[in-house]
Amino acid sequence: MAKSTSKAAKPEVKKSTVKAKKPKAVASGASTDLIRRITLERNKSKKALPEFQTGDTVGVYVKVKEGEKERVQLFAGVVLKVQGKGAGRSFTVRKIASGVGVERTFPMLSPIIDRVEIVARGKVRRSRLFYLRGLKGRSARLDSEAYFDDGAVGAADEVAEAQTPEQIAAAEEARKAKKAAKAARQAKAKK
Repeated sequence: MAKSTSKAAKPEVKKSTVKAKKPKAVASGASTDLIRRITLERNKSKKALPEFQTGDTVGVYVKVKEGEKERVQLFAGVVLKVQGKGAGRSFTVRKIASGVGVERTFPMLSPIIDRVEIVARGKVRRSRLFYLRGLKGRSARLDSEAYFDDGAVGAADEVAEAQTPEQIAAAEEARKAKKAAKAARQAKAKK
């Protein structure tokens, strides 16, 4: 098969120099900004969460709906990260449940959050504490200062009440027995 080499068969087409107008992004951005502002104002008026940061131990009271009933459940743990700004702000809380780490992310303005209470203020120098995921036991603890609000009863009391008086008494007796055994070993070693 022979190919034709003549270029005269193709007609020349001039491109037009008229540009199509693009829709203004400013108008849509302004309406989105207005929606965000209205949403933020509405949600701010509903609830005021305390100022907390990464490393703080908090108690998040979550509304749980079971069938027709609704109850409030405590999710207490360490804040791993706080991210975002405005209406889209969220925070992640990590707790250890039955030896397994559980993390949960909450939007700040979520309707499922009943309230948030600060149990302790953590002393950290990072904004993300993901390294806690790889630690276990005492090494996973953070240096912290107890946080006291003006006589408010809340998450700190509920976390402390998780142990029954019998458990506290048994732990105290075990501590005393351990201390006595240590004193006996030291006395025996001196002889």
